[in-house]
Amino acid sequence: MSILVTRPSPAGEELVNRLRVRGRSAWHLPLIDFAPGDELALLPGRLAALLPDDLVFIVSKHAVNYAHPFLTRRGQSWPESLKYFAVGRTSGLLMHTVSGLPVDYPRDDESSEHLLRLPSLQRVTGRRALILRGNGGREVLEETLRQRGVEVGYCECYQRSPVHYDGEQQSRRCQQLGINTLIITSGEMLQQFYTLIPEYYRASWLLQCRLVVVSERIGTLARELGWTDIVVANAADNDALMRVLL
Repeated sequence: MSILVTRPSPAGEELVNRLRVRGRSAWHLPLIDFAPGDELALLPGRLAALLPDDLVFIVSKHAVNYAHPFLTRRGQSWPESLKYFAVGRTSGLLMHTVSGLPVDYPRDDESSEHLLRLPSLQRVTGRRALILRGNGGREVLEETLRQRGVEVGYCECYQRSPVHYDGEQQSRRCQQLGINTLIITSGEMLQQFYTLIPEYYRASWLLQCRLVVVSERIGTLARELGWTDIVVANAADNDALMRVLL
């Protein structure tokens, strides 16, 4: 097994190093970079506009990694009167660690759909919610909350930008390395990688690879694109990916 990890830095390098320590052949090709979001400066005001028991949603650890230092530099803390939720375990534990506040998150699967099944989100009519996210995404979360009578707002805390590669060159390199297993942790990156690879290499190599993804939603997209050998990890963190790969 030769594994290509497309996770961004530094999580991607960490996973590659852990795999190599365990004797696996692994390589890193990060597909996206991160930068501060355009609305980060608006975060203190948007938090202050919420009322006690209103909802704050953390969509990824990157939201915490940009939002918390920003608040700290301004001598501000996360309001204790709000209810905090995270899409996954990693982001939930990180938010709890930096804030010291309770953070609820789904234990069985890391997705908006499973988050929305939490008992504490079933009766939320009349509340307001602030979703801390990147540049786009989490429309399912917004739509469902609105259907439940919640007034939803966003704050773009970070931005994702694609890393540009030569598709022909990377296809040849992957084949030379014997890559037969791909780790892709978002639908956005899956579509980006599929588009990057020229059509000839899609048929002869890409769609023949085993694909490891982190949600059923990404698995469904992969099947629509033509993959047949798909493994779904039960979480998006490196520990869960290691369990699948080993």
